[in-house]
Amino acid sequence: MKPMKSTMTALNAPGSEAPRSKTAEAQPFSVSSAAGRVRRGGVVAFFVYSVGYAVTYLSQLVVARLIGAQDYGIYAYVTAWATVLIYVSTLGFDVALLRFVPVYRAKDAWGLMRGVVRYARRSVAIVGSVLALASAGLFLAWQPDDALAVPFIIGFATVPVVALLRVQCTVLRASGAVVAALAPDRIVREGSLVVLVSIATLVLGWQVSAQWALTAALVGAVTGLLLAYYAQRVHHPLPGGSLPPSYDTPAWRKAALPLMIAGATEVLINRTGVIVLGWTDHTQEAGIYSLAFNVALLVTLPRVAVNTLFAPAISSLHAAGDRQALQALVRRTAQWTLVAAAAIAAVIFVLADPLMSSFGAAYREGVAPLRVLLVAQVLAVGAGSQLYVMTMTGHERSAAVLLVAAASANVVVSLMLVQFFGVVGAAIGSAGTLLAWNAMMALWIWRRLGLMPGLLCLRTSQA
Repeated sequence: MKPMKSTMTALNAPGSEAPRSKTAEAQPFSVSSAAGRVRRGGVVAFFVYSVGYAVTYLSQLVVARLIGAQDYGIYAYVTAWATVLIYVSTLGFDVALLRFVPVYRAKDAWGLMRGVVRYARRSVAIVGSVLALASAGLFLAWQPDDALAVPFIIGFATVPVVALLRVQCTVLRASGAVVAALAPDRIVREGSLVVLVSIATLVLGWQVSAQWALTAALVGAVTGLLLAYYAQRVHHPLPGGSLPPSYDTPAWRKAALPLMIAGATEVLINRTGVIVLGWTDHTQEAGIYSLAFNVALLVTLPRVAVNTLFAPAISSLHAAGDRQALQALVRRTAQWTLVAAAAIAAVIFVLADPLMSSFGAAYREGVAPLRVLLVAQVLAVGAGSQLYVMTMTGHERSAAVLLVAAASANVVVSLMLVQFFGVVGAAIGSAGTLLAWNAMMALWIWRRLGLMPGLLCLRTSQA
């Protein structure tokens, strides 16, 4: 809460920004209005995310089938490392902006809103570029003649581009532009990969390798970034265009750093299986596990869609001090997401064999890991959007501590299980860590915030 306190002090300082109008103050932020916005926005977001996941599934199918299990393993291994670096490069602003922008908008603090957006973009561009160059240099110094050198260099080049894309989409999302926020990253970026790989293979007759697929992914990221900037400039410009940007840099840094640690660590938890398999020279198995994990992530689609507006709503309700409304919002969103997630998981669980086989015969090894991950993901979705509850209420440091503990345990457990059970061991390690992490967050939220998370609050409400 200290970062938010600093921000609110800056908002109320004399001469800092114009105070909110009386008309705005007369409109209370109720749970019904919050839930209504989340529900309506969630429906739109669910549709966009559904299209995005369909495109992602298609891109995975195209890449997996056209480049083969071995090259797809390289592609997945490089992408796993690049994804971790991307989340480090965002510096936490892909989440922090969801807290600051709604507060500044509610206070008509347009200068601070423009300032935090400009500061986030500039910082992410610099850090992402430096991190990409440093990672490429370290990799070449470590293994200059390795066959993975070129794929890794291309993968590192996507880091600053995708990091900027994520931050730009967050700006649009925090402003309520759901479709404009989701389409560039979820549809355009993955869709470009499908189009380019398909043209290269089916039209030009090229033999597409992991290196070529990673290049196509880079082109798709650049295309998505340009579209996101176009959407911001033309359709959703920042308010207060005549005002110079104002800066509350200490508060932004203090809030963003633990969010960056939390975001990067959460991605590391998701990618640990792929990284461990690739690190231990099981590159093909890394691709099989990556594909199974990505398919299992379809279960999280309802929660991801609802989170599009759930996160800003939490921030607004917490700022208003309405704990009862916050508990009701947590309960309602848990109901929506759990029912939808269970339905999706049931279908995939039954069709796991033909689904994985559709990518190629070698991918049938991923059927058992997929089913293990499906069960764990449903239970995690049932716990609710606990990470957002912690970060949007100013407890990002505690969230980061729990994430780091879970990620560390995941690495150790996965390293042991992979040696004995291979791909299935990686799935068991990830599933166990996911459930333990959600249990720790649930206990923390109950003790510190007095909120009953996910399934627990559903049971209480029905009693």
